[in-house]
Amino acid sequence: MTLINDRQMAKLSPDRSTLIWNLKQDLLDIVDEAKAAELALLEGFGETDRTIEALDQLTEIAEQAKERFSQLSIVQIRIAESQPIAPQDLLTLLDDRIGAISGRVPALKQSTQEIKVDWNLS
Repeated sequence: MTLINDRQMAKLSPDRSTLIWNLKQDLLDIVDEAKAAELALLEGFGETDRTIEALDQLTEIAEQAKERFSQLSIVQIRIAESQPIAPQDLLTLLDDRIGAISGRVPALKQSTQEIKVDWNLS
């Protein structure tokens, strides 16, 4: 008879878990920053022909960050549900998503900053 305590659960390494949580925090920060810039732009200049492109870009930045946050969360949940160990294809998917998202985060941050500078938003 196997006891529950003797079973190995599908868990990520502490380093990988920390990396995921840091990426998710970065993505949340991007959503917050883009939405704050969007509000500042609307309050300062309104929705006009001049601002519509920047407003659309900020909305798209926030949407991209939210989608990537969701992707990481879904894979995390699937791994946690995998018992007794996570399948290799899920771990590979996670690593692929981590790599892609890690490469995209700086660009999303930079895009928001450029819009803020262009419109003199703080």
